[in-house]
Amino acid sequence: MSQVQHRILLVDDEPNLRKVLGALLKQLGFEVHAENDGAAALARVRAAPPGTFDVVITDLRMPNLDGMGLLKALQVHEPGLPVILLTAHGSIDSAVEAVKLGAFDYLEKPFDKDQIHQIVQKAITTRERSGPSIQPSPPPGEIADPCAAAGMVGRSPSMQAIREIVGTVAASPSTVLIAGESGTGKELVARALHLGSSRRSQPFIKVNCAAIPGGLVESELFGHERGAFTGAVSSRAGRFELADGGTLFLDEVSEIPKEIQVKLLRAIQESEFERVGGVKTLHVNVRLIAATNRNLEELIREGQFREDLYYRLNVVPIHLPALRERLEDLPFLVSHFVQRCNERLGKTVQGLTPAALAALERYPWPGNIRELENLMERMVLFASGPLIDEDDLPDAYAGEAGASAPSAAESSTRLSEPGDRQIRLPLSSLGQDLKEAVKAGSRLVEEALIREALAKTDGNVTRSARALGISRRSLQSKMKELGLRESPDEGGPKGPPPQPAS
Repeated sequence: MSQVQHRILLVDDEPNLRKVLGALLKQLGFEVHAENDGAAALARVRAAPPGTFDVVITDLRMPNLDGMGLLKALQVHEPGLPVILLTAHGSIDSAVEAVKLGAFDYLEKPFDKDQIHQIVQKAITTRERSGPSIQPSPPPGEIADPCAAAGMVGRSPSMQAIREIVGTVAASPSTVLIAGESGTGKELVARALHLGSSRRSQPFIKVNCAAIPGGLVESELFGHERGAFTGAVSSRAGRFELADGGTLFLDEVSEIPKEIQVKLLRAIQESEFERVGGVKTLHVNVRLIAATNRNLEELIREGQFREDLYYRLNVVPIHLPALRERLEDLPFLVSHFVQRCNERLGKTVQGLTPAALAALERYPWPGNIRELENLMERMVLFASGPLIDEDDLPDAYAGEAGASAPSAAESSTRLSEPGDRQIRLPLSSLGQDLKEAVKAGSRLVEEALIREALAKTDGNVTRSARALGISRRSLQSKMKELGLRESPDEGGPKGPPPQPAS
């Protein structure tokens, strides 16, 4: 049962079904809201703030506005909202077609409790992690800049090279392998390849292979027949079938179990496969794009990935650079995310000050663009003024992040008060020593520690504040009290020089 009570909007014109299915969903721990037709459901979603409902479960056939019409309307009003179709056995083809057009999944009547829980929980998890697994396609027609349409931002030489590759290969049916660290935007490149192809009006279906339990990967990709395994209460189409005519994006393809890789290889080479537990060979026309954040050649040497599958995937390789390797794109990315957050959060933040931007350029960005996007959302959400300054940034991002650690000789000094024994102070211990000095009311030691921190960091106030364990503003206030004026270029404090150790 879910710890957080997620909201489900249940839409069906049959009162008994609404009552039974609603009660079942409540038993599973969900908060259920019900409507008797698509028009009423659409009005309810439009009247509520975005994100009010986590999943919509709707019957396919209803008066006023049917399930297909509701699906299309919700894709426009709230594209990230997962829609699950309810269907009788005779209309499975219609439900599959709806999934191709953007529905998250479908439930066949009569329902199985475990199946309902699994599909609904999967829809919620998918939305929380990365949005819907099947994204609505734009209307037909050539797109002038598919990279921009997909949300790719950047003017660095590496990004310009990627744009050229996308422009060259998008229209072809060739398989593409996108490599890069987590958070570098591999899905955006896949989306751009789809938008730049003649398949743009067909489904773009993405599968996060790392999020699927190993025993369910085969069924997820290729579907299964009724009774193929425990819990298979009805036949289901796999992602290859749903992507027929369009593009299938396999994210984190390295996580596919090796015993399934041979079947994937055949599906790519021959465009055919069988469902789990089935004997009928199915044929599809799918353009495959794969992505990985791991070194597949190394996995081949370790025996974890098939070499023949690697060469079949690696027809057109694209490598996405880490954010730290394309810092010239940082101002454009920051501006892009600030604008998006303003629109979503109802804010009017204009951007970052030069000092804040310079601090972000010094940060190593282990989480890449995803980390930057999350940071910008946090900054815009809590911003109190039109500009975000360096002092507003979390400590991990402010100052000269990644600066080399001082040597043992550089990280210590000798400080003393008259009549006291000499004290050896590592730079890393200055924060604790300052707390003790403040607690003891020893202004002389407090001043000496601040002077020492400034001396060790060549007068850099931000790094000194971090070493002392206080905010930059607190340090500036203490420097003012002590008569230490900050130089314009932070080359060092102005005022009486530090007293040498006795």
